[in-house]
Amino acid sequence: MIDELDEVLRKLLIRELPITNGEVDIAFQQPSRDWSARVSKPTLNVFLYDVRENQKLRQTQPMWENEKNLDGTITQRRKPVRVDLHYMITAWAMEAEDEHRLISRTLMSLFRISNLPEDLLTDNLKIQNRPIPIMAAQYNELQNPTEFWNVLDNEMRPAISMMITIAIDPYTPATVPIVREREFLAGQSRRPILEKLDEIDSSNVFWSIGGKICSPHPLDVEKLNAVLLERGEPIHIDSEGQFTIGRLRAGSYTLEVTVDGKEPQRFSVQVPSADFDLTIS
Repeated sequence: MIDELDEVLRKLLIRELPITNGEVDIAFQQPSRDWSARVSKPTLNVFLYDVRENQKLRQTQPMWENEKNLDGTITQRRKPVRVDLHYMITAWAMEAEDEHRLISRTLMSLFRISNLPEDLLTDNLKIQNRPIPIMAAQYNELQNPTEFWNVLDNEMRPAISMMITIAIDPYTPATVPIVREREFLAGQSRRPILEKLDEIDSSNVFWSIGGKICSPHPLDVEKLNAVLLERGEPIHIDSEGQFTIGRLRAGSYTLEVTVDGKEPQRFSVQVPSADFDLTIS
């Protein structure tokens, strides 16, 4: 992904400076003494010198993003890791005036842009579903340039610091069935670490169920109302027609569904069961 970002930066600089007829080269190599000795024309060097996770942007809750599929499963994805890429941009030419002119044009171009333009992004960068910010010439970047250039064994020169934050997803998505019911048991256990009760008392077994109200016809979910008759309890229905009911004992229940004040429809619900989806006419 970083190599694709390099190509995006190349296209961005060519367009924004602008660079015509290849009058300026763009390089991504380490600007060492050996490299600079081989430079034969005006060149912008965009050197990636540090890669770090942006812990301020780390998202731990919720840990997973869930995408519902048409086949009744969900695809779970871990939150991606946000990574800061630190670059140093330097200009190389025969005359100092040419270098300063090139640095100035680059600086003005970067200040005009807050995020990488979407039309330049590759497919892998587009699927991040969030802007890719650029920050240039910040004080907290490259705090000891003298030591930096000593390591490169090259002469010190003006440089623009640039930081780009991208999202990297090292995790494989998992496709799993949607949880339709949960069983809750309460009781005593001599070895709770095994998550087993000594005796199971049916009076202490409760279930939570979940399903979806569907229709073969267009359905305005906002006009749906549902009541669990045994409790006289209204059931919340979300914007996708899904509902959950908790603290149920095993047995038969009746769910009454009304659409826009029309004649109510009743459905028998058996707990536990493999499926709790309801289709209304």
